[in-house]
Amino acid sequence: MTRPHPAQIRRRDWLRLFGGAAGLAALGGIGTLAAPRTVQAADYRALVCIHLFGGNDSFNMLVPTDGTRHGQYFAARGELALPQAALLPLAGSQYGFHPAMQSLLPAWSAKRLAPVLNVGPLAAPLTKDQYLAAGANSPLVPDNLFSHSDQQRAWEGASSSSLARTGWGARTAEALATTYPVISLGGNSRFSTGDTGFGLVLPGPGGQFAASGLRPEDMSWVANQKRKAAVDALYAPGQASQLGEVFAAMQRDAFTMSDRLAGLVASKPGDPSVPAAIDAAFAPLIEGTGLATDLAGQLYQIAKLIAGRQQVQGDRHIYFAGIGGFDTHAGQIDNGDSTQGLHAGLLAEVADAMAAFDNAMQGLGLGQQVTAFTQSDFGRTFVPNNSHGSDHGWGGIQLICGGAVQGGTTYGTYPTPVLGGPDDVGVQAWEMQGRWIPTASVDQYASTLLSWFGATGAQIDTILPGLAAFGTKRSLGFMA
Repeated sequence: MTRPHPAQIRRRDWLRLFGGAAGLAALGGIGTLAAPRTVQAADYRALVCIHLFGGNDSFNMLVPTDGTRHGQYFAARGELALPQAALLPLAGSQYGFHPAMQSLLPAWSAKRLAPVLNVGPLAAPLTKDQYLAAGANSPLVPDNLFSHSDQQRAWEGASSSSLARTGWGARTAEALATTYPVISLGGNSRFSTGDTGFGLVLPGPGGQFAASGLRPEDMSWVANQKRKAAVDALYAPGQASQLGEVFAAMQRDAFTMSDRLAGLVASKPGDPSVPAAIDAAFAPLIEGTGLATDLAGQLYQIAKLIAGRQQVQGDRHIYFAGIGGFDTHAGQIDNGDSTQGLHAGLLAEVADAMAAFDNAMQGLGLGQQVTAFTQSDFGRTFVPNNSHGSDHGWGGIQLICGGAVQGGTTYGTYPTPVLGGPDDVGVQAWEMQGRWIPTASVDQYASTLLSWFGATGAQIDTILPGLAAFGTKRSLGFMA
């Protein structure tokens, strides 16, 4: 399982296709909205999750540049290895970026970008000896390692169990009683699913977020006026049953929300309502009135929503974006050139979109209040397969970007890049593929972000029940 196919019906599709009450009913899963808190500029915070669906080969995203480790890396990676001369050196570190990630170098230089090394789902700190002694069915070992669906669930749910039902983004929204649940531009996800409802899925720039025929601009037609009056009466307060009143309240909230957000959602590049700082930051990725890539469009929309936070309402927002295609079993490189090919194109799309979003936040004066971060199913094998690609791994490298990030350095521990070494799960020759046991957990990664976001220790314990297994090491230290 990789990224959900765009053809799957989302809440916005119901609004567009069916309109009226039927369309707004699809928004009922978000639950009744919390009373909005006044946005205070100094207190505003936003988290922006970017999921790289399919399992990013992150050990080709960030590569050690010191002679010893690069030599070990080069020997193990075979045809996938990036030559040292091709890497983009990260000043002050012993690492370099893939050459497709040039656009993120300014964020590194400004100390707003930090890679977090070898992160993955863990039930508790785990050594290779403990892993081998435990066995696959041990509670010490996350369920169904190397499986897309299970490891997506582990990342989005911050749980080592494949039965995780809710996502840590949604649990955060519930624990902090944010005005909105997770707001997603990347479709439905586990990350956005909570105990009391689902995330709010919005269309991209220029999209329609309103019930067809029931918008204010539709009221010039008498038939629509009557339709609107009938729908208002249908969902009026004072329903005959408690269940009916709860459902009706959800629909009233949905109408209120669509009325408030429809204009903001529909604006697109070049519209006078879009802050100039956003269009300037995304200028290299704007094509006409649209964006060059899907991820750029998602982050452009999120930037507009953050800029319009007074209209969106609330002082804590959690966003979700996603990009697919990272299941690079074949054709990861192009005609033997490890700097080109499928993976290079994906990394360029991520880097360009993240850099534009970061520049937009700086231009809006909100850099300190917005943090973007990546997650992915898993890292991939160091050893290439016979199809010029890589296979499913475990630990991987993630990126954190924003003004509150203590950037310009790396966090965590890079695995020893030796096949069959202390960090490789393999023992027999055929198992020595470079599937690295994580040295930092999803719980610790999320906890570091949530502490900055304003969650208390008690709230974090509720959101991340697995964090207790890591004792006092609750933070990875990458946030100011």
